Amino acid sequence: MALDLLAYRNAAMSHAQSLGVFEQVLDHEPVSAPGSGLIYALWVTDVAPIPDRSGLTSVSVRLELNGRVFIPADTEPQGAVDTALTDAVNGLMNAYAGDFELGGTVAEVDLLGAYGTPLRARFGYTRLDSTTYRVATLTIPLVLNDVWNEVA
Repeated sequence: MALDLLAYRNAAMSHAQSLGVFEQVLDHEPVSAPGSGLIYALWVTDVAPIPDRSGLTSVSVRLELNGRVFIPADTEPQGAVDTALTDAVNGLMNAYAGDFELGGTVAEVDLLGAYGTPLRARFGYTRLDSTTYRVATLTIPLVLNDVWNEVA
């Protein structure tokens, strides 16, 4: 097996697209304002060996993706911003939990954090260009078996 970011990212993005709530689903962290409506972006943040799942001949890996849901903070009615953001996060987390192996591309989504930070979302704000966004940043931990070969 190899570290196939494209396959994992595409599987995770497919879930977001299937929800039908996002104006855009991006395969990168935006460096400029991505627009209006609900937007989802996905990128890799960390990769590390998992000692407890690795053996003498191969190394299993934990690949962490960040997914960020954006909505302009001044969207009207402003009282619905958090509701829309939370609903989108709920849909994403339900999709990732429901397809535990991302269509067979990973061993598992580490939902409960057996090997590090669990599937989670943190809420806040970010500013891109002149737009302030209300955001939720998801940690999506993926467990991959036998990614690297150990050679003596």
